[in-house]
Amino acid sequence: MDAITEPKTLQEAIVYFANEDNYLLYLAAKRWPDGKVKCPTCGSDGVIFLANQKRWKCRVKHSQQQFSIKVGTVMEDSPIGLDKWLAAMWQIVNCKSGISSYEVHRAIGITQKSAWFMDHRIRLALGIGPTNKFSGQVEADETYIGGKAGNMHKDVKARKITGTGGKDKTAVMGILERGGKVRTKVVGNTKKKTLQAEIRQHLLSGSAIFTDSLKSYEGLNEFQHEVEDHAVEYVRGEVHTNCLENFWSLVRRGINGTYVSVEPFHLFRYLDEQAFRFNNRKMTDGERFSIAVSGIVGKRLTYATLIGNTEEASSS
Repeated sequence: MDAITEPKTLQEAIVYFANEDNYLLYLAAKRWPDGKVKCPTCGSDGVIFLANQKRWKCRVKHSQQQFSIKVGTVMEDSPIGLDKWLAAMWQIVNCKSGISSYEVHRAIGITQKSAWFMDHRIRLALGIGPTNKFSGQVEADETYIGGKAGNMHKDVKARKITGTGGKDKTAVMGILERGGKVRTKVVGNTKKKTLQAEIRQHLLSGSAIFTDSLKSYEGLNEFQHEVEDHAVEYVRGEVHTNCLENFWSLVRRGINGTYVSVEPFHLFRYLDEQAFRFNNRKMTDGERFSIAVSGIVGKRLTYATLIGNTEEASSS
């Protein structure tokens, strides 16, 4: 397969991906790095390229012999051009505080509804798969996320804000390996059983873990557990959760400043988006985009699933 060009800036990406041959070559190289195009239905590499249709055809007889580059990716069945998909993806993975569907719809000329659906499918591609357990020095912290009351209409505020503290917000947990990556999860509550199960799932026994003084963290005896009490101090030598607090501030800045309000059942995708940018923060924009494109294969999110229409999703 011919060498591909790796755009380094948004302007370069827009110009490069405006050419259909360029984005087909780019995506094919990311999807099949060994140069052997494989049928997404049967896995055979006995395929031919139909130049006039910009599609491939599998030589094995089955009902889906012809396929485009979108089949088997988050972009499957989308009528939106790949030049627009890739421009939107570049912005999402490289805008520090995220980019709203309204901004995407104005920037690339599609409807806001289509941009919203596209954004969520791109976030799915950014999700972290199974990885090794953390070790060394690790921070764990929980927080509550929800829309600001000041940003809500009066009737929405009356419906959603029914108490104080975290009563009307969503509990999330983060685990961060210092100098490395962060993992997040929406949790049903912040009870001991819930939080400690997450820690044991993602952390090697014997590692040093730093938390606040929440009683739910008591009993982590298989780890080197150190606690800092925010009522007394925020840092005691190496004992602090400041790195994770910094990540939470980025999350809140994106939700409160860019997205304004996020429904709880979509929150995990916004966390995946912010975690992706944070975990690849030392990369250039072009490198971060390249990693994101490599994650589009084998993932599918239908509109019915996105809006919670389980009956339609199960029948499709």
